[in-house]
Parts: sequence; C-alpha cells; structure tokens
Amino acid sequence: MFVTPPSEKPSKNFWKNSLFNPGSIVHVIHHIPEFRKWRRRLSGPAAATVTFAPTMGALHDGHASLVKSARNLARNGTVLSSIFVNPTQFGPSEDFSKYPRTLDADLQILADAGCDAVFVPSADEMYSGIRTLNSQALAQMTSIDPGPLSTVLEGAIRPGHFRGVCTVVAKLLNAVQPTHLLLGQKDFQQQAILRRMCIDLNMPVEVVTCPTVRDADGLAMSSRNRYLNPDERSRAVALYEGLTGAKRLYDAGERSAATLESEMRLRLEARHLQVQYAVAAHPETLALWVAQPDGRIAGPCVFLIAAKLGSTRLIDNMLL
Repeated sequence: MFVTPPSEKPSKNFWKNSLFNPGSIVHVIHHIPEFRKWRRRLSGPAAATVTFAPTMGALHDGHASLVKSARNLARNGTVLSSIFVNPTQFGPSEDFSKYPRTLDADLQILADAGCDAVFVPSADEMYSGIRTLNSQALAQMTSIDPGPLSTVLEGAIRPGHFRGVCTVVAKLLNAVQPTHLLLGQKDFQQQAILRRMCIDLNMPVEVVTCPTVRDADGLAMSSRNRYLNPDERSRAVALYEGLTGAKRLYDAGERSAATLESEMRLRLEARHLQVQYAVAAHPETLALWVAQPDGRIAGPCVFLIAAKLGSTRLIDNMLL
C-alpha cells in the first residue's frame, strides 16, 4: 500500500504507476487539485468506468463489500473511495467528536478490497473557513436542499442531517467525477435521497445500492456497533428479529401496516430497546403505508427501524 503524506507532492512515476497497477496499491490524496489532476490522467479502460464508494472511515466488512462490488463493476476501470468524517451532517448533540478515526486500518481494508485511490481531505479542504463557523450552520450557506424525502424518519429526528449529507456528496462527486456511485442499503433513506438528488440535478452518475452486510446473528454491520457493550451487543439483534418477524407475517399474507409495525415494535421492546420508529413505507417516496386510507400495503414496501441502546443509536431496514 502506498500512502502519500499531505505535504508530499506525487512524483511523475507515482501518477504513471497509478494507471497500470489497478488494485495492487491504493493512492491516498488529500487535496482537491491533486485528486483532479490524478483523475484527468485516467485514460482508456481506466477512465471508461470509474466507480466511487464514499465513506466516513471506521471501516468494516460492510464497507469492504461495497468496494469489492465497485471493483466487480469497474472490471478494468478504476475504483475510488473517500474517507471524510463530515461535520455538517452531525447535529450539536451528536457524536462527531467521538466518531472513530482509524485511518491506517481503513486504508489497508480499501487496498485489500481492490481500491485504486482514496481521497482523504481535511474539513478545511472541503469547507473553507469551517474552523470559524458552526458546522451545521455552514451547511445553510451554499448547500443542497434534500427535498421532502428528508423531512421524515431520520430527517425528522436529525434536523439538518440530510442537507449536510447531500452537500458533501455533491462536493465529492464534483471532485471525483465517477461514472457510478455505490451506496449501502443499510442507510436506506440516505441512498434514496442521494439517488433523487442525482436524478433531479442531472448529475452524470449512476447510483448503485448494494445489499446490507450482516454479522452471523443478523445485526447489520455499522461503525457505531463498536460503541455497544457486551450486553447491548447481545440485545441489538432485536432489530433484525423485528424485521424478519414482520417479513414472516408479510410472507404469510398479512398486509395491515399497523399489524406489521406492531410486530417490529414488540420484538424491539422485548429486548428493552428504545424505539424511535418502526414503520412500513414505500421505498421511493417513504410514504407510510399505515397512513393510506385503508392502512394496507398495496405496493412496494420497505421496513425501517431506528432504536437506541443506551447512548448508541442503530438503524436497519428490509426491502420486501
């Protein structure tokens, strides 16, 4: 693995080698002009398909799976990623300061998964002057309005979150200029909003959503799982139990949204989780099926759950 320190300018051979050894090394670039220069030098098959998997670091097997999917999609093309803990998507009482930073381990995971280059900017690189501004206030200056999909569920609980997400992803896409953007299904509302953003703003990128990767007991892999103590970790499986329990009822013919939502809540409460929401929604509009005139599911559906274990907040979903 080759790492470029922030103060070191890449040599001529560095740029050349990056085009002829896909997957064997990962190049780390910290500044937007350097990344654009690297991107412009791609040609032939390396430029034809450029896949991009943005991350906030603290990587696990779920992220590795995302990058491997990017590698399979790119074939002889180029696989790019980014590591940036984006301050503008964290609220005042959220865990920005304690969000895990594990850069060395993250870079090794990306290299092993077949990534070619990683953009690792500073906050000041992405948001000029951020040191003198409140992080979420900055997102209210020049920013992306995430639209009505951002006003419900996660958006209602975390005001301003999706404005920060859309703004930083738009900035990353502008710098990276990929042909494909790969996102994980675990953050279901996020991928739906980013997909809508790319369509509505005519961004020349295809959004690909990759399946959630789970531990053996079904818990969705998440960087926040490391916050759980052993007791909380054993109880966290309730999210998967709630989803699968509701799916069994659905597969047996149950279409009452209230009944299916009650099943999810009961499973969560049985393990003493604090339920924030457990709903059946349309996967594109996020409209709740329980709010329909007869309260019955009559089309595509996704189950969405958010719950807290102590101070740790977990989300999960299941697309039917």
